Amino acid sequence: MLNPDTIRADFPLLTRTVRGGKPLVYLDSGATAQKPQQVIDAESAFYAQTNAAVHRGAHQIAEEATEAYEASRAVVAEFVGADEDEIVWTKNATEALNLVAYGFLNASLAGAAAPGSPAAEVVASEARQRYALTPGDEIVVTEAEHHANLVPWQQLAHKTGATLRWIGVTAEGRLDPETFPVIGERTRVLAITHASNVTGAITDVDALVARARAVGAYVVLDACQTAAHMPVDLHALDVDFAAFSAHKMVGPTGVGALYGKRELLNDLPPFLTGGSMVEVVTMDSTSFMPPPQRFEAGTQMVAQVVGFRAAVDYLRELGMDQVAEHEKQMTRQLLDGIASVPGVRVLGPQDATDRLAVVAFEVDSVHPHDVGQVLDNAGVAVRVGHHCAQPIHRRLGVHASARASAGVYTTSADIEAFIDGLHEVRRFFATPSATGSLDSAAGGH
Repeated sequence: MLNPDTIRADFPLLTRTVRGGKPLVYLDSGATAQKPQQVIDAESAFYAQTNAAVHRGAHQIAEEATEAYEASRAVVAEFVGADEDEIVWTKNATEALNLVAYGFLNASLAGAAAPGSPAAEVVASEARQRYALTPGDEIVVTEAEHHANLVPWQQLAHKTGATLRWIGVTAEGRLDPETFPVIGERTRVLAITHASNVTGAITDVDALVARARAVGAYVVLDACQTAAHMPVDLHALDVDFAAFSAHKMVGPTGVGALYGKRELLNDLPPFLTGGSMVEVVTMDSTSFMPPPQRFEAGTQMVAQVVGFRAAVDYLRELGMDQVAEHEKQMTRQLLDGIASVPGVRVLGPQDATDRLAVVAFEVDSVHPHDVGQVLDNAGVAVRVGHHCAQPIHRRLGVHASARASAGVYTTSADIEAFIDGLHEVRRFFATPSATGSLDSAAGGH
């Protein structure tokens, strides 16, 4: 059984104190996870011993850097159930999702270009047929999406004349099966989250993939919230593309990954162009390298990629089945604890079934930023705002929320401190002085 009290010793930031010398209670892992010393050391060691540009030099250090870079790709690929040539490094999941959306756009523009023109030569005819969108085609998303998996598809629809449609969300915060038939004969792309970063609800990917397959649509999965908290096997899920970020997986910031089925990446036009992704360049034409290098233009974030591998090694050593079980325990404790505080409503499922320990909530008559300020004064770090997911907040009848989210290092004591802090929020705002400034209660914060 995973022991978070032992694990915490690997995370140096968790030993620090915050306002008034209080121990830090970090419940914002859904935004970014803290980093174990093993990841910090791996990145530092690369800079100290192996720093060089990859795929470019013939000297020993460049060879070692390239080996570390590509070995990291193999390790991360295996972790998510993919082959190594199906993983593209990006700077984050947002870039990964944009890479796919712009691939569709570039194919659409090439398909609309005059035969024989330079634009028409960007992709082969098969790729144009595969990815090109025209007016009347449909892109389906969900109301539960992070903006990173919504806005790029809005832009793609606007630029190609395709129609954007969406799957609805129930009052409980889960995708509404009654709206699944929005996936129809004109659907070309289905972009879905694996788990909501607001409600924590885990998507029934199998059901949606089956519908997409029935109409020949591509499935794009946002796996940011799941990759660090439960086993993920992208081949078994049978999605076409998927995005995830290292920083939510106890890894470095500045690096993420796009998964794409091999045959689909082969036909996808590039998004960013320049050095490192070309084969032959003349003054009027360019041929591109095969994937994944085709999508990795310019100098790459090699140290962060090496740190990503160290993060995956760390999670594998913990065991993802045990990580998932710990996640369930933290989910139950969060939900039970919040339910014990009067006037607090959870946004999302009220039980731990098919849900992550990502729990957004509202406190009656208290603005989420005020909730966060009182909790911060108690040493408890949570997220406040719309969490880059305005549509689902609007669907659930609020403009913003506070959110507590757990990681592998979260303990029962952390949850208890958080619940104590929620009770303090209720006590403070129940008093007449609550209408005044928080400065006196928050020590000037």
